[in-house]
Amino acid sequence: KAGIVAAASPRLASGRISATVRRMILREPKVSELRKLSGLCQRSKAHWNYPPDMMKAFRRELTIRKADLDEDAIMLAEDKRGIAGVVQLSKAGEDAVLEKLFVDPHRLGEGTGKLLYVWACRVARDNGARNLLIDSDPDASAFYEHMGAVRQGTAESASIPGRQLPHLVHPLG
Repeated sequence: KAGIVAAASPRLASGRISATVRRMILREPKVSELRKLSGLCQRSKAHWNYPPDMMKAFRRELTIRKADLDEDAIMLAEDKRGIAGVVQLSKAGEDAVLEKLFVDPHRLGEGTGKLLYVWACRVARDNGARNLLIDSDPDASAFYEHMGAVRQGTAESASIPGRQLPHLVHPLG
């Protein structure tokens, strides 16, 4: 991989976690699962009741492609009920970028987001990143702040020109 090397960890926890998360495994996705993961990203984004025209505009950024598997660190969380969430990291100079972190809407509140976020921070730090950079959905920024990221202004949406997103930085030092 050109950017971040993902170390698959069968189990990863931080602090108190739910019994559901304790039974989850983290693994790299297969090419055959990319369509399913992209669908999960779209369902997760739709949970925030965006209108259809915005969801259509988001489609490109919510799609995980084979090239992403080759260039970025991508990990999914699953248990016996199936895939619960997915995270994607890329490298940007001395920092890492949280490209995606999506949890199946039916699995919200189980700790999957925390599990994937902790994994992302550890992998970014282990690959020498000083910070984890996040351009967040406005509805998700409180989660990232709860996890230790600090809001530092805004960034323009890649999908909708003129739309501003919370820009957060999580120091990894």
